[in-house]
Amino acid sequence: MKSRDRFHLTLNAAGRPVIHGWWGAETIARLKFSSWIGAYGSMPNARVTLTDEQDHTLLASWPGPP
Repeated sequence: MKSRDRFHLTLNAAGRPVIHGWWGAETIARLKFSSWIGAYGSMPNARVTLTDEQDHTLLASWPGPP
């Protein structure tokens, strides 16, 4: 992971990884987080998470905490 790619977004559905991406800016990662919920939220058992890979913290998850 490059240091500029700090914020990691993942989408899992039906217990399987579907898509993921990294962004250097938290603002952009949070916009992607919201757009992924709109685009993929209807998938079976969809879960979208945003983590700070530098601090190893969960910043956001949908739906709710894991």
